[in-house]
Amino acid sequence: MLTTTDAFSGMSVRDVPEAVAFWRDRVGLEVEDGPIATLRLPGGAQAILYPKPDHTPADFTVLNLVVPDVAAAIRELAEAGVEPIRYPDMGQDEDGAMRGRGPDIAWFEDPSGNIWSVLRT
Repeated sequence: MLTTTDAFSGMSVRDVPEAVAFWRDRVGLEVEDGPIATLRLPGGAQAILYPKPDHTPADFTVLNLVVPDVAAAIRELAEAGVEPIRYPDMGQDEDGAMRGRGPDIAWFEDPSGNIWSVLRT
């Protein structure tokens, strides 16, 4: 069995300062700036944001933020200029959330095109 002492995730971005500003100023998460930035996640976890000159956005959800109320989170993000992705045939409501097919969830893109979500578990 592997012995570990910690774990973290990471995602590539096209521009680290742009990513730092987005996650800090629009989403409201704590970010430690640097050439490779560290996104401090609720609960103590972290993810690194690293530059990749030929960045291609992930075509899957790279980060899920658990919230107590998806509709309220969508409204808060809209006030910061962040709108949900609307997928065809996903049955999303007028707010942009999918409900009743698993957890209530809404998806968004960061400035690099990576997909992330807010969801209620």
